Amino acid sequence: MMLSARSLFQEILDHDDSFALFCSIASGGESQGGWENARIAALVPESQRALAPRIARHGADEDKHGRIFDALMRKRGVRPVPVPPETDYTMLLERGGIGLAHDRLRRDEPLTVEDVVTYLAHSRVTEQRASEQMGLLRKHFSGHPELGRAVRMISDDEDDHLAYCHEELLRLARAGHGRAIRRALRASALAEIRVHRDVSLAVMERMGRILGWSGARAALLAAGIHAAYVYERLGGWRRMVSLRMPDRRDALGGPASTAPEFT
Repeated sequence: MMLSARSLFQEILDHDDSFALFCSIASGGESQGGWENARIAALVPESQRALAPRIARHGADEDKHGRIFDALMRKRGVRPVPVPPETDYTMLLERGGIGLAHDRLRRDEPLTVEDVVTYLAHSRVTEQRASEQMGLLRKHFSGHPELGRAVRMISDDEDDHLAYCHEELLRLARAGHGRAIRRALRASALAEIRVHRDVSLAVMERMGRILGWSGARAALLAAGIHAAYVYERLGGWRRMVSLRMPDRRDALGGPASTAPEFT
């Protein structure tokens, strides 16, 4: 199919400029997530100190992913490009009041348990998206000679991050924070689907300019993004707020794996 996920991504992958934009956007978001998690780990309240190593591991994984995308660009012989503000998923979520504000994380003041709930709810929603997107790439490109190993490694990590969020939110729910968790998850999910729609439209508009898409093709892709948002707004968002005990327990209980072949 002309507009299948595989053919669309293959087209982006095959062109140096679109590949550089894709990797630069991904690297920037992962590096920002690494910084956020490192700050949260440092500021976790005393009552939740057992979480700190897991949050730090989460941040180390995100940093690793950023380095992987940078290494893919180096191997390809392309340079990182500036990330257009309208494609900056992490920044737009923060601007929408979702998650912990960067101003808060820059202050050396311990977080509260409520802040931890906010962080975990935000992470549970965004890691759902990351797990799904990397799962799609894994389905189509796990055997790709240039991307395959990176896709498999990052996909495994995102699945672990999502499992960790489920487990820790269920622990906090048992401790009496269930109502706050439900409220935070719903707010995060409804904001995330809007931001994801807007970022997807902005990224596709940029890619279309680079790749010379026709107006009809660009309009068809935009219509698909809007249709996906309608589905999510009508109920698809609920998959982002359900909680279940994961098959893999304590998914972030050890040190972050390294990726020397990429770095």
